[in-house]
Amino acid sequence: VQLQASGGGLVQAGGSLRLSCVASGKIFRINVMGWYRQAPGKERELVADITSGGNPKYADSMKGRFTISRDNGLNTIHLQMDSLKPEDTAVYYCNVRYTRYNFWGQGTLVTVSS
Repeated sequence: VQLQASGGGLVQAGGSLRLSCVASGKIFRINVMGWYRQAPGKERELVADITSGGNPKYADSMKGRFTISRDNGLNTIHLQMDSLKPEDTAVYYCNVRYTRYNFWGQGTLVTVSS
């Protein structure tokens, strides 16, 4: 399984970015896809994930600002990030997990300037 993330970049505080991740390879149809992030000096944390049934889950600090969506036919997820803050600066990683398997993408850098 390979995960290809895109959409990171530099944005001013209050701005928006949209991340996308395409999963390829043999993926069990019942799975959870999501985004995690890791800021310098901090541990990787969940941003949001979504089940193959379409049920999203968000970290508290992202609720109301970020929206995760998926297209099962394309094995793709998107993360719409609005009202970005400097503390959202991090490398964002795409993830897919099912049964005992857990796969990670290469990460895409999001930088929010104040």
